[in-house]
Amino acid sequence: MRTFQFIFIVTFLLLANLTSPSNADDDWTQFRGVRGMGMAAESAKPPVEWDLKKDIVWESEVSGVGWSSPVYSDGRIWLTSAITTEATKEQIEKKREGVDYPQIKTVAATVEFQAICVDLESGKILNTISLESLDNPELINPMNSYASPTAAIQGDHVICHFGSYGTWCLNSKTGETIWKKQFVVDHSVGPGSSPIIYNNKVILVCDGIDKQYVVAVDLKTGDEIWRTNRPPMRATNGEYQKAYATPLIEEINGQVQAIIPGAQWIVSYNPEDGKEIWRADHGDGFSVTPMAIYESGLIIFSTAYSRPEFVAIDPTGSGDVTETHIKWRLRNAPTMPSFVAKGGRLYAVTDRGILSTIDIKTGTEIKKRRVGGNFSASPMWAAGNLYLSSRDGVVSVIQCSDTLDDVAKNKFESPILASPAVVGDDLLIRTEKKIIRIKN
Repeated sequence: MRTFQFIFIVTFLLLANLTSPSNADDDWTQFRGVRGMGMAAESAKPPVEWDLKKDIVWESEVSGVGWSSPVYSDGRIWLTSAITTEATKEQIEKKREGVDYPQIKTVAATVEFQAICVDLESGKILNTISLESLDNPELINPMNSYASPTAAIQGDHVICHFGSYGTWCLNSKTGETIWKKQFVVDHSVGPGSSPIIYNNKVILVCDGIDKQYVVAVDLKTGDEIWRTNRPPMRATNGEYQKAYATPLIEEINGQVQAIIPGAQWIVSYNPEDGKEIWRADHGDGFSVTPMAIYESGLIIFSTAYSRPEFVAIDPTGSGDVTETHIKWRLRNAPTMPSFVAKGGRLYAVTDRGILSTIDIKTGTEIKKRRVGGNFSASPMWAAGNLYLSSRDGVVSVIQCSDTLDDVAKNKFESPILASPAVVGDDLLIRTEKKIIRIKN
């Protein structure tokens, strides 16, 4: 009897080990984590206050400039970066000729695109891969970088995306290039949208000032599977047709949707074939950057420039749902940072540091307060707290509650534009010059 019980227990444990993803909850495989919602695992308890001399597991210098966030899986962290050489005044002036809004655009003389692999345990740079070098790259906003899209990982494949400059699929173990594809649009101010992997498809958003479409390619081969044009727009100036949002993948009432805000429209696509499920006209917003978020049965997104509003949509419709499924709107949404949603509440920080909590069902603003600083990075939720990383190099930790009480503030030596990640109970922070692991 005891032998039978022993065999049963051993068999049960082996089966449990085989069927449960042992490290899946700890992985952070795309922009804003596995679901793209900026949520750490429920069990994670990262530090809220730290000493940069005592509480650092490791810190590693990162070459070049890139605002892509760290992602990791199987013991490896991946970042993208760009090495640039400064353009002369004459080169900049020539490149700006005939360009709309030249005062917010600058250019480099050359750019080298890099993928960087870091050992998760030691912080050692395992590989710095030079993907391609380019002379006379396109204009870019000084607050952007040539390496802003965050990489995505699935198994042995890591996708490094640089907008129109190219999309590389690398072997995550060796760093070797498996394939490269290029989908060219005029971003106007540089790339922004991050790739998403779903069911062995890489989904890319190409919302330029010249053309706008969404495309999916095969993860293993790079072969194009589908391409869908974005809806027609009222704006005739291409600057008001561009956007930089990353797809949100959600299963809603048994239907998987890829939900992608853009200029004028937010659209839901079937990620298998690219066919539209529903669309809604949100107005004349453009340069939409924040990801949409799903909570309490609603999709919430920002209309971005020039009058940023939160918009909540019931995602269960089909066709044009503008008149039937928009549930509420609220002014003063972020134009760059994405949001966090938890327990029927939406938490969002504007580019200028105004933090608010909103009741998702009604769109009622519950609390608003100034955090201080300027923000590009998206908030992250962990263990009941919000982590807000500012361009001023401060990580503010604030209670995820209706009162939004301060927990701690942590100052770094350089700006932070990349969103943070959680590994176990530790934090991964990318600053302008470094990738840093901070222990609980």
